[in-house]
Amino acid sequence: MAMLNTQPNLAKADDFYARLIAVHDGLSDDASMALNARIILLMANHIGDQEVLEQVLAAAKLD
Repeated sequence: MAMLNTQPNLAKADDFYARLIAVHDGLSDDASMALNARIILLMANHIGDQEVLEQVLAAAKLD
């Protein structure tokens, strides 16, 4: 079974976070949500493993 890696795995995590926030700059709430949806779908496609994606959904769900 493939496992979701939840350990730090980005060489420059702070740089990526700053870029992620910056790409939303000036967008309306609706446009920002649409951008997030596109980012999620692109990343999910890159991962491509249904088991891992199910683990992502479970890990991210707030109770």
